[in-house]
Amino acid sequence: MADFVIPAPATPSIPTSGGAAFPVRRVYCIGRNYAAHTVEMGGDPNREAPFFFQKNPNNLDASGEFPYPPQSSDVHHEVELVVALKSGGTNISVDDALNHVWGYAVSLDMTRRDLQGEAKKAGRPWEIGKAFERSGPVGPLKPVSEVGHLTEGRIEVKVNGVVRQEGDLNQMIWKVPEMIAYLSDYFELQAGDVIMSGTPSGVGAIQRGDTMDAMIDGLGVLSVKVV
Repeated sequence: MADFVIPAPATPSIPTSGGAAFPVRRVYCIGRNYAAHTVEMGGDPNREAPFFFQKNPNNLDASGEFPYPPQSSDVHHEVELVVALKSGGTNISVDDALNHVWGYAVSLDMTRRDLQGEAKKAGRPWEIGKAFERSGPVGPLKPVSEVGHLTEGRIEVKVNGVVRQEGDLNQMIWKVPEMIAYLSDYFELQAGDVIMSGTPSGVGAIQRGDTMDAMIDGLGVLSVKVV
C-alpha cells in the first residue's frame, strides 16, 4: 500500500437500512428529467438526449441538517430518487442495466439557483450552484432485495408541512435503465457510483429554520432542517 504525503481523506459513504455504509465513488445527476420541471426551467419537454452534471461524493450528507450555503440568497430544494450501483462497466445494455443496481434512497439536490442561473447565462459549468458542501441531503439506501426496482410511486417534498413538489416516478423522461446505459457509453461505471435521477416540478426557495420532508413511496421520509 502506498504511503501518502498527507493523511488520506475518509471515504464518502451513505448509510443503509441494514446499518452498514455504502461507499460512494462518483455522483452523476441528470438534468430536466421530468417534463413539467423541464417546462418550469424553460426547456423543451420533448424527449431530447439526456445531459448530466456531477456533485462531489462528499456532498452527500445524511445528518438531517442542511446548512444554508454562503454566497447565495436563492437556494432551492429538488427532491430526487438516488440509484446506487453495486457494479458497472462500459456499454451496458438497457436490458442488463438494473442488474447493476444495489439499492435506492430519497435525496435532495440543493441548488444555489442564483449562482446556477449566472453560470447558465455565461455558458459556464454548474458546479458552483450544485456541488457545494452538504448539497445532497440523503436518506438511508434500501437494497433491491428489500424494495425491488422502483419504476412508479409518489415523489414529493413538503416545506414546513406544505407540499411544494409532487409527481410520480413513472413521469421520468429517461428511466433508470436508460440513464445507466447512457452513462456507460461515456464513462466506465463502477461499484459505488450514484445517480440522482431528476426532480418533478415545484422547485422553490427555502429559508433558515425551514423543515423539508422529502418522500418517495417505498423509501420513507427524509426530514431535513435548514440551519
